[in-house]
Amino acid sequence: MTSDEFREMALSFPGAEEREHMGHPDFRVGGKIFATISPDPDRAMVKLKPDEQQSYLRIDPNAFEPASGAWGTGGATMVILALADEEVVHHALRAAWRNTAPKKMLDELG
Repeated sequence: MTSDEFREMALSFPGAEEREHMGHPDFRVGGKIFATISPDPDRAMVKLKPDEQQSYLRIDPNAFEPASGAWGTGGATMVILALADEEVVHHALRAAWRNTAPKKMLDELG
């Protein structure tokens, strides 16, 4: 998977938009970040809950790892794009989007 494929996937969610944060792309819903592409374009981040993060670390420990420091403890999860399965990344992005989207938007989707 490439950073362009990650970008396309992130932007496929309702209300998702691309902005820039600290010199690299991020993806937001309702003005809040749910994913980023790292300054190293071979890596990305999805904003998961800690229990979700643990699930992805078990599913594919080669492609997913906690972000460093408190961010990782809080669920921020790095994705090594070249090693990641697109379907698994899509599920992780969906979880990150759902964790971040405004409740009203989630209610409208059902």
